[in-house]
Amino acid sequence: MKRRQFLTSAAVGTAATTLATPMLAQTRIDMNIVSTWPRDFPGLGTSAQRLAARIEELTEGRIAVQYFAAGEKVGAFDAFDDVASGNSQAYIGADYYWKGKHAGWSPFTAIPMGLTYTEIDAWMKFGGGQELYERLGDEFGIIGYPAGNTGVQMGGWFNKEIESPDDIRGLKMRIPGLGGDVMAKLGASPVSLPGGQIYENLVSGAIDATEWVGPWNDYFLKLYEAAKYYYWPGFHEPGSQLGLGMNKTWWSTVPEIDQKIIRAACAEENAVSCAETNAKNGEYLGKLINEYGVELREFNDEVYEAFGTASAEVIEEARDHSPLAAEIFDSHLKARAEIGAWTALSDAPYVAKRNRVLDM
Repeated sequence: MKRRQFLTSAAVGTAATTLATPMLAQTRIDMNIVSTWPRDFPGLGTSAQRLAARIEELTEGRIAVQYFAAGEKVGAFDAFDDVASGNSQAYIGADYYWKGKHAGWSPFTAIPMGLTYTEIDAWMKFGGGQELYERLGDEFGIIGYPAGNTGVQMGGWFNKEIESPDDIRGLKMRIPGLGGDVMAKLGASPVSLPGGQIYENLVSGAIDATEWVGPWNDYFLKLYEAAKYYYWPGFHEPGSQLGLGMNKTWWSTVPEIDQKIIRAACAEENAVSCAETNAKNGEYLGKLINEYGVELREFNDEVYEAFGTASAEVIEEARDHSPLAAEIFDSHLKARAEIGAWTALSDAPYVAKRNRVLDM
């Protein structure tokens, strides 16, 4: 009897050792991440760095992550090609930067008059957004997951007041994505610049206006030194989602447990980054106004109506790019209608009424 128990215990122990051996012997996997953001840039840059560190931490070093900020390995707008080619394993950035490759990328960051943070999060998780994201990525050998969000963005910095749509004509404005296409329809000349190049171009007069993110990020770019008027609310990026895009061939070599960990790290950072941005925006809005005399201006109804009309035209043109683009845009707009109907009865009127009662 004792001998039988010994043999059984030995067999179990041997099996456990055999099962554990592959995990213990697993070769470390290299993961070079290239970013579209400057190193240590508050908000976008620090969020990307935090995610990179978190992946290595949660995998207990099984995935050895090396992070490269914009310009350290490739330029900000070269990150996608670097990953699609397999030269790097992942990028962190805003997917609307790749709209020139396929119009369908834009809705996975933001579209004009599109989804807020809570709405795009709902679409990605429960409205078919993630499945469409992966189908689009398949065409380029990329698999991506949401990994950050800026929330509602400001309308931008201008060196003159915008009192009618005519005031937009002739402006040279840094504004990427479909928002730039909207401004072009209104007579502006949109310019795409990485974040690290905005300040110098605005100061030199190479551009007349720029959007970036919001008070926290804009404060650290010192945009208050280069433009006087700070407009709100932005129509172009109401809930800008950021993504971790990975080379699919590399992804297939990652053990399933570590794939799950990477997805979990992305989901964590997606929530943390928006919470942090909202908290910091309130603080730094006060600094901009009280310490630097920034003048807030609200886009009036006439200007916003013009944004809305041009946005509808731009979205229709983008969805005509291809059947998949049409499917992605239609799904995004369906979410705007359905989830937006609830937002119209919940968040939006509550905040308006709360602020009126409290005189905020």
